[in-house]
Amino acid sequence: MNGQIRKNTVISCWIIFAILIFVHGFEAIVLRMDETVFGENFINKVFGIIVVFMVLRSLGWKWSDIGFARTGFVKSAGIGLLIAICSFVISYSAEIMILKSQGHKIGFGIFTTGFSLTGEATVHTGIGFVLMCVFFNIINVVMEEGTFRGLFYHIAVMDHSPKYACVFQAFLFGVWHIVTPLHNLIDGDIDVGSFVVLGTGYIVLAGMMGIKWELFYRMTGSLYAGMADHFFNNCIATNLLHVTTESGDDEMMIIRVAIAQLLSFTAALLVWMKRKMT
Repeated sequence: MNGQIRKNTVISCWIIFAILIFVHGFEAIVLRMDETVFGENFINKVFGIIVVFMVLRSLGWKWSDIGFARTGFVKSAGIGLLIAICSFVISYSAEIMILKSQGHKIGFGIFTTGFSLTGEATVHTGIGFVLMCVFFNIINVVMEEGTFRGLFYHIAVMDHSPKYACVFQAFLFGVWHIVTPLHNLIDGDIDVGSFVVLGTGYIVLAGMMGIKWELFYRMTGSLYAGMADHFFNNCIATNLLHVTTESGDDEMMIIRVAIAQLLSFTAALLVWMKRKMT
C-alpha cells in the first residue's frame, strides 16, 4: 500500500476520499444520525480518524508529520480563535443589521441544532446536548483537518507543487460537503435546480475555507489554528449561538457564515501574499 500511494498520489487520495464520502453519505442519508438524540453525523468522522491512522502507519508517518505538532498548540489555536471571533463579530453584526432593516425583532438563543440549508433543523436544549455538540465538533475538526489539510495535502505534495496540493485538498473538501444538499434533494426539501446552485455554492465556499485553513497550516507550522477557526465556525456560529426572530431561527445563517469566511479568507490570503513577497 505504501508503494502504491507514493506512485499514484492523486489517485490514492481519490480512492481514500471515495471510501470516506461513501460512509459519510450512508450515515447522513440512510442512518440519519443527525436526527437521533445525538443530533450529529459522527460515525463517519470516527471512521475517518481510523482511516487516517491506518494510512499513516502504512506510510511510516507520525501524526506530527501531517500537522499535529507536539508544541505550539496554545499559540496557534489562539490565533485561529482570534481570527474566528473577529470575523464572526462582523458577520453577526451584518446579519442583525439586515434583519432589523426588514423590520424583525432580534434575539439570541443558545441551543444545539444540526446545520440545514433549508433553515429547518431539530432544536435541542440542555447542557448535555451542548457538551455533546462540543465533543462531536472536536472529533469533526480532528478528522477533517487531519484528513484534508494534513493527509491529502502531504500525499499530493509528494509529486506535485504545494500550490497544486493546496487547491486539490480544498476541492476534495468542497466535494465532501455535497452530501448536505444531496440529503435535502433526496428528502424533497429542494428541487434539482436548487441542488445544483446550492451544491456549487457549497463546493466553492467549503473549498475556499479549505484553502484558508491550509494557509493557516503553512504559516503556523501546525493544524491547530485552522482547527480552532474550524471549530468556532461549526460549533459556536453554526450549532450553538443562534439569531432568532419572530418568524424563526437563523434565517440568514448562510449569509453569516459566508461573510465570516470571506473576511477571514481574505485576511489569510493577504498575510500569505505579504509573507511571500518579503
